[in-house]
Amino acid sequence: MSDITRYVPNFLKNSSIFSTIYDAEIFELNDVENATTDVLDQCFVDTATWGLKYWEAFLGLDTDLTKPDAFRRERIKAKLRGYGTVTRQFIQNVASAFSNGEVDVIEHPSEYKFTVKFVGTKGIPPNMADLSKTLDEIKPAHLTYEYSYTYNVWDFLSGMTWETLTPHTWDEIRVI
Repeated sequence: MSDITRYVPNFLKNSSIFSTIYDAEIFELNDVENATTDVLDQCFVDTATWGLKYWEAFLGLDTDLTKPDAFRRERIKAKLRGYGTVTRQFIQNVASAFSNGEVDVIEHPSEYKFTVKFVGTKGIPPNMADLSKTLDEIKPAHLTYEYSYTYNVWDFLSGMTWETLTPHTWDEIRVI
């Protein structure tokens, strides 16, 4: 908060007229400070809120206001990571931004495709539609891709009893 009274002589600080004026100015200066901070927040993807649409426009992404800000940030970050030559590591970095976990990219050069394997998280990560959209934007046009997900296998369940598994659905057990 800006205290403008520190720039005023002491004999004026005690005046009720000037005190009222200073209180109003301090109130207005706080509004300006808050607005400045809000605008500055829009300059960074991690803190942007209403400015996400400008990031999306700058990067050529469609703006979907129905998506949560976290998903929109993921797409923006992935697109920002997406500049440069498309390599296995590059695709891996982009995919890991969407899965919030470790990702492996397996190349199949003779088939002109690659597989994105999610090894850091079990099951299907959220926001797969946006990941697919981003991969379509950054990959070379002649390549196709597929996804490979990680689930629990029967050996993982061998140490468990029916009592511990009964409260869960099969879909839950696959990703415990």
